[in-house]
Amino acid sequence: MKNKNTKSRRSFGSGSRPNASALILKDGTEYEGVSFGKNISVSGEVVFATGMVGYPEALTDPSFAGQILVFTYPLIGNYGVPKKEFWESKKIQVSGLIVSSYIDTPSHHSSTMSLGNWLKEQNIPALVIKDTREITEKLRAEGVMLGKIICGNKNVKFKNPDLENLVAQVSTSKIEVYENKNKKQKTVVLIDCGAKQNIVRRLVARNLKVVVVPWDSDVTGLQFPFSAVIISNGPGNPVRAKATIANIKKIIARKIPILGICLGNQILALAGGGTTYKLKFGHRSQNQPCVLSGTKRAYLTTQNHGFAVAKIPKDFKEWFYNANDNTNEGIIHKTLPFMSVQFHPESSPGPLDTDWIFDYFLKKAKIK
Repeated sequence: MKNKNTKSRRSFGSGSRPNASALILKDGTEYEGVSFGKNISVSGEVVFATGMVGYPEALTDPSFAGQILVFTYPLIGNYGVPKKEFWESKKIQVSGLIVSSYIDTPSHHSSTMSLGNWLKEQNIPALVIKDTREITEKLRAEGVMLGKIICGNKNVKFKNPDLENLVAQVSTSKIEVYENKNKKQKTVVLIDCGAKQNIVRRLVARNLKVVVVPWDSDVTGLQFPFSAVIISNGPGNPVRAKATIANIKKIIARKIPILGICLGNQILALAGGGTTYKLKFGHRSQNQPCVLSGTKRAYLTTQNHGFAVAKIPKDFKEWFYNANDNTNEGIIHKTLPFMSVQFHPESSPGPLDTDWIFDYFLKKAKIK
């Protein structure tokens, strides 16, 4: 049955009437909206995020690659777009955007342009659909599903991003180095599976030299000394990153300290002999409660993922679990410095409750 959300067909901003468009889900449900981004048609997986702030960071998070993002918070665009140095990657990563209310008159001292202009500049379609609550309730009840944004008369086919190796699409293609050149530093390698830039910032802030390498790099063959490996976050089904998994097995065999973040949690589990599975609607928010296993201590965390760890590998144990649905939120080796978390200790946006994870890892890796 088709759902025509005609209430969203209205003008905003200066009073001009944007092109009428629609979000169409794979089951045939349609939501009419008005365009404020690029007037192009795209397809992808429709997901929702419940964060109240941080839309520039979310839109530039590579973990959203291949997805049409629905923001549940009603006001988006009110503080514009910051300078590129504050983004989480070099471009907008979502395939498309759905909001309830778009503010085209931003007010913030650091704003460089409006969200609508940014989306147009980067060729990303976006729609205002007033009742994003209904879309979210549907995705929570039935699970995330394929969808497409149709602008004008140009139709597109439904496309399943889980069938692609999205990690290869968002990873750097060359080695990049970040450091504080004023101090002597130890070197860590960050495997870029779609890394958020704040991971680099938090490591450099600890006076570490960070060498970012492509997703399929054989780290054991690098021609410079390093003290540890971090596996970044990233998009899509973790089993598609076969080269990364194979290379992490080599790192484990050499007992090089490893920290996995988000997708890195799943890749470490797969490399160790564990398994993963797709969640019904994922965790995409800034208030996911994670409990430190064996304690009553919980932390608020930022998360953005659609897959989770099912079977924990041999010689590992659960490190954290989700207080909402009891899903795995981290694993840690019983004796060696191998560990990973499903959430984002670097936040951006979100709470800073788990920034200590970096220090804990560095201590176990005997770097600090």
